[in-house]
Amino acid sequence: MINEKKSKLVSVIKELESVVIGLSGGVDSTLIAKMCIDHLGAENVRIAVGDSKSIPKEELEYCKDIALWLELPADHFTIIETKQLENPSYTANPENRCYYCKHELFTKLNEYAKKVGARYVVDGSNVSDLDDYRPGMQAGKELKMRSPFVEAGFTKEDIRVLAKEQKLPNWDKPAMPCLSSRIPYHSEVTPEKLNQIAAAERYLRSLGFKQFRVRHHGQIARLEVDDFDLILKGDIKNKINNELKKLGFTYVSVDLGGFRSGSLNVEPKERK
Repeated sequence: MINEKKSKLVSVIKELESVVIGLSGGVDSTLIAKMCIDHLGAENVRIAVGDSKSIPKEELEYCKDIALWLELPADHFTIIETKQLENPSYTANPENRCYYCKHELFTKLNEYAKKVGARYVVDGSNVSDLDDYRPGMQAGKELKMRSPFVEAGFTKEDIRVLAKEQKLPNWDKPAMPCLSSRIPYHSEVTPEKLNQIAAAERYLRSLGFKQFRVRHHGQIARLEVDDFDLILKGDIKNKINNELKKLGFTYVSVDLGGFRSGSLNVEPKERK
């Protein structure tokens, strides 16, 4: 089955001729970049990374490392500043916040593609994304993005399998959605909150946590972690409590439900 999907993916990619890829540093966009380079040639592939306050700086640096790993010509990699926080429709944090984020990013990618003469802008969306609440995909449709994985029927699991086969350095990298996704809907997105979240998650990562989120509930930091044993090890919980309070949280809680990607999407999904 995966070989049939791979053949379809290669056919779709060859039809594209020349592309701009929005790279996030995750396995999806990295794999589509690798496949496009392999089947279109590096001279027909450009990679652009959106830089905004909702993206941790270490992720931006990681994207630069991925571009080096892909051996893309230096002038085929660019960083594009996006300004989602200047849009009141975004900062109000409605349930379709992701639509405004992606609309800003895809608009900038389209402008860059036109500048360099690339025929299409592509992303790493896959059919598994269709089962989640993804308003950003509507922006992609409106701005005529191409999603080769969707067109070829790839699931997230298929992508992991092919990424491992292709020896991608991030084939098993946990998903890293934007920091705004840690803030409950209708709670304003601000630079201060994003900085708090980034610093808190950076600290948890330094302690060895792999899959986790720091959800921002005003004075409360709600931690979703995959490793309860680690949080109970030695003085870890006290260190986390003290560090996050230094960052401005009054209370630090641990969600007994553990890590759940997209947990703040539950409510809007139920409304649909």
